[in-house]
Amino acid sequence: MTIQPDELMQLVVDAAEDKKAMDVTALNLRGISLIADYFVICHGNSETQVQAIATEIKKRSEERGARIRGLEGMDTARWVLVDLGDVVVHVFHRDEREYYNIERLWSDAKVVERV
Repeated sequence: MTIQPDELMQLVVDAAEDKKAMDVTALNLRGISLIADYFVICHGNSETQVQAIATEIKKRSEERGARIRGLEGMDTARWVLVDLGDVVVHVFHRDEREYYNIERLWSDAKVVERV
């Protein structure tokens, strides 16, 4: 069973929020980028929290049958990237999120509104 991109994005958002991720933002990249359909961006206030958020996202995604294509940055937990194919997740430490400000780089993308 394959999970659809919209459903996977929502699963990721829910997992991040359950681990108290801050400022969870989902960007719709359809028609803007071939990289993915969605970027989900959030941050934690410590390395431990960043790791917990990324671990929960990985766990729930795998439970639903999503393939983890890449997981980078867990060792330092300053910027963890979880590549789920159609959904790419950026879990930052608070300081790095402010510094890199990747939402600005993808300003053409629409922010997915919460239902």
